[in-house]
Amino acid sequence: MELLNSFKEIEIESPEDKIIKQIRSLITSGQLKPGDKLPAERQLCKRLGVSRSLLRKALQKLEFFGILKALPQSGTVVAGIGMNALEGLITDMLNLQTNDFKSLVETRVILETNSAELAAVNRTEQDIVEIEKALKLYNQEVKKDNFAIEEDFMFHLKIAEASKNSVLQSLMLIIIPDIMVYFKENDVCGQGRSLHAAEEHEMILEAIKNKEPEKAGLIVKNHLADILEYVRNAEEIPHLNKLNSPSKRMSMNGYKT
Repeated sequence: MELLNSFKEIEIESPEDKIIKQIRSLITSGQLKPGDKLPAERQLCKRLGVSRSLLRKALQKLEFFGILKALPQSGTVVAGIGMNALEGLITDMLNLQTNDFKSLVETRVILETNSAELAAVNRTEQDIVEIEKALKLYNQEVKKDNFAIEEDFMFHLKIAEASKNSVLQSLMLIIIPDIMVYFKENDVCGQGRSLHAAEEHEMILEAIKNKEPEKAGLIVKNHLADILEYVRNAEEIPHLNKLNSPSKRMSMNGYKT
């Protein structure tokens, strides 16, 4: 048994990671520079031998981290920051994906609690308008029996913007997208929980409107309490790249975002 424990499980790279690593290689070699435009999606798909959906997942992940930027009617370009910074960001992003689900969820609770508290202090009337718009879109999707994962993310991101803390907002952009993607892929959020989450969203917004930071933070903690309880009490918390197993989908089903 001691000898067996010396072996490590082999981790198979996802197609998105392979695409991201190719982009990193092009940046490191200097073939891709800040401001350079990537080839069209159709050309890239053909060259890489992947579907458009796989390519878009990789590109969207790079956009979330600020490494790529999608410009209307211009295509996708490399962000205008230094080469070393770009390479470092991609390396950190790939390393982040090996982190366990428990750590990411715990970090999310910390970020979103502080985000709501700061938003209640620093928000403007325009921030309230933007949060209300995001909430309306979320509610519309929930009523259609859709998962509304992206709309949920945008609601929480608008709160982060209202906090007026750019570092906190950037950290959320790093942490939240992967959590949301895996929630969706693994059916973490049941429809009944989405309806309940919508009610809590309304309560969070009301506390921010009324400039009640402690109340806003407390509601967010309660909002995320069940998924936090799950990751802390489960005997084995899967790594992100292990969440696709049927057993994990079954055990995690029903926890709200």
